[in-house]
Amino acid sequence: MKICKGALDGIFIIDAEPFNDDRGSFTRFFCPEELTDLFGSRSIKQLNSSVTKKPGSIRGMHFQLPPKMEMKLVRCIKGSVWDVVVDLRKGSQTFLKWESIEISARNQKMVLIPEGFGHGFQVLDENSELLYLHSQSYEPKLTGRVKYNDPTLSIDWPLPVTDISLQDLNVPF
Repeated sequence: MKICKGALDGIFIIDAEPFNDDRGSFTRFFCPEELTDLFGSRSIKQLNSSVTKKPGSIRGMHFQLPPKMEMKLVRCIKGSVWDVVVDLRKGSQTFLKWESIEISARNQKMVLIPEGFGHGFQVLDENSELLYLHSQSYEPKLTGRVKYNDPTLSIDWPLPVTDISLQDLNVPF
């Protein structure tokens, strides 16, 4: 695995470096030995997937509040998405700044998102599927959201928005 720092402090982009031969390919998704510097003493508590049908659909921007703040490792296993993280750590030099990267089944990149960041994405291909590793289990009462089109953030989504959940749509600025 090739690990690169993102533009925001704490964000990492991981190139999975697949092994290819005549049969196809083999790619490691998670290797605690190679990711120990990033994961520290955290363990994986939950594994989730999402499938989003329509290009232009947005999921996010989501995060969990204390005491269940979570680190996420996100990979696109089908299609492609424009993945966005927002720094929500008050006092951080990059507070309310965002970073984006296209992750896809083709490029096999992963994004490591530490505690204190909001996460969301816009679907670029039909029926795109993401796989998430979480360092905490989901706690509905501790779910936080930032509105996808908050003018403070000015996220420049690549496609017109075609679909978004009512919960995400009704988040105040």
